[in-house]
Amino acid sequence: MRRLLPRSAGARAILGIVALFVVLNVVAFLVSTVRPEPSGVAGSAYATQPRGVAAYAELLRRSGRDVTFLREPLSAARLDPGVTLVVLDAPPLGARSRAALGRFVRDGGRLVAGGFDAGAGVVPGAPRWVARGPRTARPSAPVPETSAVRSVESSGAGGFDPAGAALPALGGRPALLSVATSGAGRALLLADTAPLQNRLLGRADNAALALALAGPADRRVIFAESVHGFGQATGLAALPSRWRLALAGILLAALLWMLSRARRLGPPEPAGEDQAPARREHVEALALALRRSRDPAAALAPVQAAARMQVIRRAALAPDVPDGALREAALRLGFGEDEAAALTGERGTGDALALGRALARGSSANIASGTNVHGRPTRGRR
Repeated sequence: MRRLLPRSAGARAILGIVALFVVLNVVAFLVSTVRPEPSGVAGSAYATQPRGVAAYAELLRRSGRDVTFLREPLSAARLDPGVTLVVLDAPPLGARSRAALGRFVRDGGRLVAGGFDAGAGVVPGAPRWVARGPRTARPSAPVPETSAVRSVESSGAGGFDPAGAALPALGGRPALLSVATSGAGRALLLADTAPLQNRLLGRADNAALALALAGPADRRVIFAESVHGFGQATGLAALPSRWRLALAGILLAALLWMLSRARRLGPPEPAGEDQAPARREHVEALALALRRSRDPAAALAPVQAAARMQVIRRAALAPDVPDGALREAALRLGFGEDEAAALTGERGTGDALALGRALARGSSANIASGTNVHGRPTRGRR
């Protein structure tokens, strides 16, 4: 198990955070699936919160209606005049959307619109919305939509006054429901959508009104959801946002795991490796400095000993080899006459330059053979 974890402490911390994030999202998803909380946008048939109308859509399904959802913008959708279009609590619509709804009604469509902006710019002579409306409304005109209704409860958030060219069908002044006709179609305008919302659908005769607003049983009902921010998502975009975040976290964790298991570009630099021997120029400069010293013999003695040891090792001689044998071995190895003489002390220790060249020559030979001045391998470094 430990081999599966990154070696770096920072990578392990990031992996732990990502794993915690993924676990929290999975737990949240399971909790929302087992015990879902009310959520959604007011007026949306997807919304299960008190001001949503998911219960209205479910009521229509259980009564045998064909219920679908429109996720295209109203201005771009091809609206079939043979359906009932439900637009509830929409934000202020643009001119093109209002024009599209107006054509839909004139061509024979049935529009159920609710909210403070219902009907404005869609049907001629639309009623004016006011902030206060009736909390309990009773039929005020003999229209099919109120034939099975005795009273309707609302929140009192708004009403229509004056009614304009529309017919007040529920309540007086202000009216809760107004009916307007345009061309071959019909617009049913609710000043307050509370009777159709989840919180009040089961009160009084609200459910009967909701079914009557949808029209005949063979008429398909479409809820306009594009006005609530729902678009035509496909692919990954169609997944819930929590699923997308969890998937991104899993992918990031997998990437970190692969990076932690990947081979590095070459082995690490070993600690304490012997450095390359000094260059010939450095040795000669050091020899010049030693020659200028007050006691050159004492200064050059370690240099001579090191240079002799190089020749002894390369020629496989005994440490106490005589000077003559050492000189012959140095000449065989390519040392110059002055350098061989400096090694044996025949010319004295005063020839520092020759002795420095001898040491440098032995060092260069050691580099070529893969050993340092102490006879240890240099591991191929240059």
